[in-house]
Amino acid sequence: MRKFVYHFNEGSKEMKYLLGGKGANLAEMTNIGLPVPPGFTITTEACKDYNEHHQYLSDDIYTEMMTHMEILEQETGKKFGDAENPLLISVRSGAPFSMPGMMDTILNLGLNDQSVQGLERVTQDARSSYDCYRRFIQMFGDVVFRIPGYRFEQALSDLKERKNYTLDTELTAADWQELIAVYKALYVSASGREFPQNPLEQLRLSITAVFDSWENPRAVVYRRLHHIDNQLGTAVNIQSMVFGNTGDTSGTGIAFTRNPSTGDNVFFGEYLLNAQGEDVVAGIRTPEPISHLEDTMPDVYQQLLDVAALLELHYLDMQDIEFTIEKGELFVLQTRNGKRTAQAAINIAVDLVHEGKISKDDAIMRIDTAQIDQLLHPSFDETSLANASVLATGLPASPGAATGQIYFNAEDAVIAAERGEKVILVRNETSPEDIEGMAKSVAILTAHGGMTSHAAVVARGMGKCCVAGCDAIAIDETKKTLQSSTATLHEGDFLSLNGSTGNVYVDQIPLVETEIGGHFEELMSWVNETKKLVVRVNADSPNDLEVGLHFGAEGVGLCRTEHMFFQEDRIPYVRQMIIAESKEERLIALSHLKAMQKTDFAGIFRVANGKPVNIRLLDPPLHEFLPKTDADIAKLAQEIGKPADEIKQRVHDLAETNPMLGHRGCRLAITFPEIYMMQAEAIIESAIAIHDEGIAVYPEIMVPLVASREEIALIKKQLKEAIQTIFRKEQLVLPFDIGTMIEIPRACVTADEIAEEAQFFSFGTNDLTQLTFGFSRDDANKFLYAYQEQKILPTDPFQSIDQKGVGALVTTAVQRGRMTNPSLKMGVCGEHGGDPASIQFFHNLGLQYVSCSPYRIPIARIAAAQASILEEQQKVKI
Repeated sequence: MRKFVYHFNEGSKEMKYLLGGKGANLAEMTNIGLPVPPGFTITTEACKDYNEHHQYLSDDIYTEMMTHMEILEQETGKKFGDAENPLLISVRSGAPFSMPGMMDTILNLGLNDQSVQGLERVTQDARSSYDCYRRFIQMFGDVVFRIPGYRFEQALSDLKERKNYTLDTELTAADWQELIAVYKALYVSASGREFPQNPLEQLRLSITAVFDSWENPRAVVYRRLHHIDNQLGTAVNIQSMVFGNTGDTSGTGIAFTRNPSTGDNVFFGEYLLNAQGEDVVAGIRTPEPISHLEDTMPDVYQQLLDVAALLELHYLDMQDIEFTIEKGELFVLQTRNGKRTAQAAINIAVDLVHEGKISKDDAIMRIDTAQIDQLLHPSFDETSLANASVLATGLPASPGAATGQIYFNAEDAVIAAERGEKVILVRNETSPEDIEGMAKSVAILTAHGGMTSHAAVVARGMGKCCVAGCDAIAIDETKKTLQSSTATLHEGDFLSLNGSTGNVYVDQIPLVETEIGGHFEELMSWVNETKKLVVRVNADSPNDLEVGLHFGAEGVGLCRTEHMFFQEDRIPYVRQMIIAESKEERLIALSHLKAMQKTDFAGIFRVANGKPVNIRLLDPPLHEFLPKTDADIAKLAQEIGKPADEIKQRVHDLAETNPMLGHRGCRLAITFPEIYMMQAEAIIESAIAIHDEGIAVYPEIMVPLVASREEIALIKKQLKEAIQTIFRKEQLVLPFDIGTMIEIPRACVTADEIAEEAQFFSFGTNDLTQLTFGFSRDDANKFLYAYQEQKILPTDPFQSIDQKGVGALVTTAVQRGRMTNPSLKMGVCGEHGGDPASIQFFHNLGLQYVSCSPYRIPIARIAAAQASILEEQQKVKI
């Protein structure tokens, strides 16, 4: 018989795929003797069973759960649903991977009109008892029946305003009873049914609601953003309640064993007295720094320090700990590896190596490559920052700098971002419903909440700049205004945020490149010792290459020469080349372009300083360079001395129904060989010039869009003849390679033939993905979201390589290419070269290098090292 339920003392931290991360850690803490309120976990297998049976909670699961409920009653000496000494429980979800704010929590379950009186008698505290009941109604209504939480909050705000209260703690027991009646009426009007008084009905509905929440939109969005498997399911944790809302010797909080923003080895966190679990993260009250607890409850504070030290030593990682204090007694409700900024992740990993707690390989594997973007984006220009006006200052919740236009709800933020605007999401406090707007924004600003609020935790995980708890501003989300003592801003106005200081500026402040060093450099030195893949940069200019080298690039994997042709001073000559009616006319235009190309290549070779530079010859359709409007055509006619009608006809003649599959790539060289010959001459002549400066040069000349051996054989012959002519003239020979970009399925399956002519393969996985799927990359965003939502595709194949289809073609090309040319050099130059999952695949294939855009270089380097480590770990297992 399948076991669906485990008591906390039956599990361990190794069982997270069955018990979920939260349940596994509750079991672990129980077994090492920490003060954990007793309880049990309904497994992820039960969630899968529930979904397999069309959202039905089977009798087997229910019966097993009730057996464990009886054990829990014995452990606590209380009875579930009892009117005299009621057992109250929390119901929390817990997926195998941490999903902060994504799943739903219910506290104080088991309360009803009778048991709340029993709780009052047992605790001798009417106020906290009725406070618990109103919280339960609100959470139950929100989680189970999706009654928007703001409707309950509005009722609370109305009561506080009528009573002239500022804080929730000012409400009396009578006030809470009055509010409970309002909440019940609200519940009836929204759900069409009375609030359930039977605790067993409450429990069954809550469990199924947690299982259902695995598929709610915000959970699906979060999993998609963080590449979490949809099939894992969530566990449900049932735990006896402890109460932090029973006066000033009670409270609740969140603590981190190290600072999650900086990584400093300092105990960090926040707490609220006379409050319950969700109050700290909800941001409704601004909490106190954890250090203040030492002044009010020194014994509890010391116990908390001891717990933190024990947990970090046990898990060998920074821990995020949730705790409750009930009348001076500490209880630990959760621990998990804490979310942290990229800078903190690096500092913590390196420090743990220095402390002898983990190995260098462990440190590398701890780094979430998706977070590294935080370190690579610009910061504020110091001069401009000194002249900027500070509008307000909040809490520095997630570091970084951002400038953008403000929007007051997630929906508007998404729409604005899709228009191409840089968006700053401005809210009183964020909630899980805001997840998509947060993902689309460059930064987040909240008026309420602390360093561990929902906004802060999610922003740090996403690598977003965030300022939280900025109570010097008033945000009206309905009128879409932000008001401070000095200014009023409206939707679409600009703000700048400094998530490292908490400052909010009313100006647009220029951004500059961030300097990296210290622990980052030390970690990257370990990465270089470990990785096997070379990481190159896609660079079309010396500046792009300088940025790539700054981040550790080991050469150029793709220089797109067509990008050089679009400059304003070059377009006329390109157009003359296209319009030319004879080879002689074309060569005149090409001579001007050659001089410009030589300058381009010399600049790149000089910066490369001996590192390989892979230059792709002209690729796009010629008509892309031609004018489209009558005014532009008339201007070109005047420049080259030809009738406008003739040029218009030429534009018409060059137009293509499907340019992506048209007259581009190597097909240009077949019809106009002088174009590629000019480029090859420019490459070699500039290489000789830089060589004469005493700088080593190693060019790789790449012929794009090859589908057959015959194509590259012909073009290679022409290029080599042109190059050898230069060598004879200069009486100098430099090393160079001629190879091809593999981006057509036919090239993959005939790679053995192509490899006989090519010295290298560079996989153009962007076009290869388009041609394999039949998707246009420029248009696929209109339907790919539906493919992912309906689980047809797990990810966007233009972001992470489709290993079954496109990957199979790459594998075929690698195997066939090596059959006829064992020394064939092979790499990847599509943007997949910066995607960690794709890099793992390319490493396993045995490619020599990957290449990506400059700011993805550190990500690619770390991913390459992680791939090497995983390979070695697999060898050990075998």
